[in-house]
Amino acid sequence: MKPPRDRFLGIARPDLRDEEIDELVDSIRSGWLTAGPKVDRFEQALATYTGAGHLRCLSSCTAGLTLALRLAGVERGDEVLVPANTFASCANAVEHAGARPVLVDSEPETGLLDLAHAEQLVTPRTRVLMPVHLGGRPVDMDAVAAFRDRHGITVVEDAAHALGAEWRGRRLGSWGNLCSFSFHATKNITTFEGGALVVRDEAEADRVRRLALHGLDRSAWSRHGTGAPDRYDVPEPGFKFGMTDVSAAVGLHQLKRLDGWIERRDLLARHYDECLAGAPVELPPPAPDGARHARHIYAVLVREDAAATRDELVGVLRARNIGSTVHFHGLHLQSYYRDRYGLRPEDLPVASDWAERSITLPLHPQMTEGDVEDVAEAVSAALHRGRAAA
Repeated sequence: MKPPRDRFLGIARPDLRDEEIDELVDSIRSGWLTAGPKVDRFEQALATYTGAGHLRCLSSCTAGLTLALRLAGVERGDEVLVPANTFASCANAVEHAGARPVLVDSEPETGLLDLAHAEQLVTPRTRVLMPVHLGGRPVDMDAVAAFRDRHGITVVEDAAHALGAEWRGRRLGSWGNLCSFSFHATKNITTFEGGALVVRDEAEADRVRRLALHGLDRSAWSRHGTGAPDRYDVPEPGFKFGMTDVSAAVGLHQLKRLDGWIERRDLLARHYDECLAGAPVELPPPAPDGARHARHIYAVLVREDAAATRDELVGVLRARNIGSTVHFHGLHLQSYYRDRYGLRPEDLPVASDWAERSITLPLHPQMTEGDVEDVAEAVSAALHRGRAAA
């Protein structure tokens, strides 16, 4: 096995350039630091990019999910179908709405929500299906639309990983559903913290704008320079979920590079596939014809016949100065959801398997092919030789 790398290779790394810094400084010097003209510009750019008719920028993807459930009319006693194999924010948003997250198992190969299992869980209380485009791989949007129409429910897409992903040539956000994106520091583009929610019409867009600012019917930017009395009304209580101009200043320039970054991520992911072809891991399957994978993360499943476990592999990689993480812990395995709903690992066997065997390897556009080869060599050596490889 090669010696450890001189520099640590993390799983993600934001790429901030002079254009972002100059725009950021311009915002600071303008004195307009909260939601203002640059948020408006970023919203317009995102709407154009995604093909969404109406979109609002927010403080996070989780804020988008929270407001989407409000728009969907989710109330106490309602049920929301949520993948078990996803981050806590999905189920947390449902809990905060007073509803029940009903956990759905995963497809074995992709880890995506299993619509066949979801079909078995629909009840008269089901109000929302929340598909997650995990790792940037789009869910089958035709199947999602058929499910939605068959059951007369609302779809809230969690596209935190998937800005720029496409299904049958249409970008996510353009499929007529509520759809939430993330611009966290680890995502394909960043605004430091931030997100956006695609909505279905102008009335919903106006409501999201109000709800994101305590429920006020007029923002500070809309009141600025009008010469009218600085009055506002609160038609319904809201939250503090707005994006700032400082964040939008960065996002404006990040978005311009997104397609190139996705292409670079795809090339690196394909190189991983080549380099790991002989390793005892299950590789991520290619995206279906007509789909575009956003390639937010590269995750593999450690095979049961490997000479080391997933957890042992994490330690070996860290000793080699290579980062890795486990994205997929399984909501049904988290103490709150396990105990509140009496869930067992065998209730959701595929999601439980992913929780035991998945590992996310470094993937970001600033990596080189040599970086990929270093990671693949370390993975292969560790899993072929076990603890002796460390």
